[in-house]
Amino acid sequence: MTGARSKETGGEWLQTRPGERCLIRVSAEETNGAYSIVEIVASPGDSTPMHVHQNEDEHFVILEGTARIACGDKVVDAPAGTSMSLPRNVPHAWGNPTKSPIRFVVTTTPGGVEESLRLIARGDVDIMAIAEKFKVQIVGPLLL
Repeated sequence: MTGARSKETGGEWLQTRPGERCLIRVSAEETNGAYSIVEIVASPGDSTPMHVHQNEDEHFVILEGTARIACGDKVVDAPAGTSMSLPRNVPHAWGNPTKSPIRFVVTTTPGGVEESLRLIARGDVDIMAIAEKFKVQIVGPLLL
């Protein structure tokens, strides 16, 4: 089965920010570029800046806790069990407004942007250069 992974061999957690860890569950390489799936655990207060993906749509499924998600001019608090699609070319951001960690998965279509997480975790490339390489524009401040 292409792209199948057991929980035990799921890969390495990447520290991408002080409050964020990511696990690439399914890489674009495994799906011939069609999609990728990343699991994220975020500490209280962690958030991304408002940004725009030019190449991919994102679909979030909140597994634990409550995430705050901004998409365009809407901001919602999304509890566990919520799913939400964030289309390409629309400014968006997410964060953890709670006092407990949150956990969610993000599916991107097409895949490929997950490679930026590996670069960020290595710490050897400028964040703005990574954003430019993967066609992600930072368009505003941190959500939280």
